[in-house]
Amino acid sequence: MIHLPVAVPDLAGALEMARTLARSLAPMPQVDVVGTTVSAEDAQDVRHWVFCDRIMPDRRRCARPADHTGVCVPNDDP
Repeated sequence: MIHLPVAVPDLAGALEMARTLARSLAPMPQVDVVGTTVSAEDAQDVRHWVFCDRIMPDRRRCARPADHTGVCVPNDDP
């Protein structure tokens, strides 16, 4: 587990930054991209999921943001 403090103005900014960082690290087998969460420094027990993480019928995971609307999209390249 790596905790990387960043300064962003709001939750939307934190989620966007986390998605960008996770996608850039996705080729590394040690990184569990779909397990990415963000939290405020003073509320680390309240985590917000970055990716949907639903399992698709073909056993791949959804690559869309958490709480997305519409159908899930397979995780070909997060």
